[in-house]
Amino acid sequence: MFENRFDAGTQLAKKLVKYKDENVIVLAIPRGGLPIGALVAKELNAPLDVVLTKKIGHPINKEYAIGAVSLENIILTNAVGIDKSYIDAETAHIRKTLRDRYNQYYKHQSPSNLKNKTVIIVDDGVATGNTLLATVELVYKQKPSKIIVAIPVAPVSAIHKISNTENVDEVICILIPDNFQAVGQFYEEFEQVSDHEAIQILEKTNSKKTLGL
Repeated sequence: MFENRFDAGTQLAKKLVKYKDENVIVLAIPRGGLPIGALVAKELNAPLDVVLTKKIGHPINKEYAIGAVSLENIILTNAVGIDKSYIDAETAHIRKTLRDRYNQYYKHQSPSNLKNKTVIIVDDGVATGNTLLATVELVYKQKPSKIIVAIPVAPVSAIHKISNTENVDEVICILIPDNFQAVGQFYEEFEQVSDHEAIQILEKTNSKKTLGL
């Protein structure tokens, strides 16, 4: 069990110290990944940014990811037999949400250039791994030198899936429980992070780095 995201992020940061002061960018998945990403970025003396992607849910079960969308790209991973009109409509809807989020998160900074960087993708936990894998593919299109996935908790099946993806160079996970049902099950405190809180964390973390604090 983790006490909260601060506890999880502190523990995860310690697992990543070998990357300190390298050419690293920490990419947090909004919104729950931001508190954890901030602690990792601070420990590694690295900039913090966000991955603005969102899953496309299956038409019958919206929680089951059949792919993911960014503002520039779309990756489909489990979309066999899904009608193209559904995918097109979902993509348009998701991109509107992402554009709104982009305008919120990038008021005072621009998205990071990931080319030739070591990218560490951070979230507060993973359930199936499908959305994360699609996100990895979208990040890979930006030609980073290395992609690391760092998460506090995930089931064995998700870790196996992520580890066996050719575009992921390393997976770091603290807890890999057998009785996994949901990410929040492994946190004593697991309150939702608002967009406002996430943006504050992003801006505060990067302003401190700019000032050398």
